[in-house]
Amino acid sequence: MMRGVLVCGGSGQVGQELARQAWPAGFKPHFPTRLELDISNRSAIASYFKTNGLSLAAVINCGAFTAVDKAESDPGEAFGVNAQGPAWLAEECRHLDLPLIHVSTDYVFDGSSSGSYREDDRPAPLGVYGSSKLAGEIAVLASNPRTIVLRTSWVIGVFGNNFLKTMLRLGAERPELRVVADQVGCPTAAGDIARTLIAVCDRLVSDPDSPTGHFHFVNSGEASWWELAVEIFRQSSARGGSAPEVRAITTEEYPTPARRPANSRLATERLQAEFGIKPRHWRNAVAEIVNELLPAGSGSASMRGSSQ
Repeated sequence: MMRGVLVCGGSGQVGQELARQAWPAGFKPHFPTRLELDISNRSAIASYFKTNGLSLAAVINCGAFTAVDKAESDPGEAFGVNAQGPAWLAEECRHLDLPLIHVSTDYVFDGSSSGSYREDDRPAPLGVYGSSKLAGEIAVLASNPRTIVLRTSWVIGVFGNNFLKTMLRLGAERPELRVVADQVGCPTAAGDIARTLIAVCDRLVSDPDSPTGHFHFVNSGEASWWELAVEIFRQSSARGGSAPEVRAITTEEYPTPARRPANSRLATERLQAEFGIKPRHWRNAVAEIVNELLPAGSGSASMRGSSQ
């Protein structure tokens, strides 16, 4: 019997990676469109589970309202998608005894720590986006005991909108770029997140007593946005692509509606200990992504998709 896995947010960076990854034998992922399943609509969720619930073995929610700055002016939509929708998903999962994996973010922390954030560190979001994601975490864990909240940060990849693709696009247009150097985090490949979600899902389905609660996954190492940009263009230049000058600036020199955490580093020891998943270094991930977007000698990036 095939074990169905509902993937919410299939059009985003991680969702599209989940669609092209190799799944374990016996698993069949389902990627409904927003028209088929709108997680901000309770009746739509109930209807979907009534029709398809018995064929499911697990649910992965990587859908989110990720427009960090827009969330400041549209908190209703941010909380609807990031908090209320996941709560309804978790309720349906509880009724069917289904494990739920819910993807969250470093933005639940304020960035004031001097080290990498661990799962039990106290959340203190700086803005609406982080607050809505924290509310979603609390809701799913309260609604369904078989839930894992997987936090990640600084997602980059070949699909959707992300910092790496923006750098390649702007670098092809401008001789100089100004990039913030006083925010530090862990650049993380969407493909690596997808593979981690699949491994965790496999364990949850096969072992009802597997660990639940909060876990962190990011690629190893750390970088500022400026250091990440420098590495992106080092890889780009090696493949015949653009290599503009990248000038370091401060957060104050690049004001945004929403405050960003100065420190977005996440510790992954718990995930490594419980699931045996060891992240690769972010530089290796960047090299792989740039190589796919900008094959050696092509001289221009092949951008995929536009959704987040």
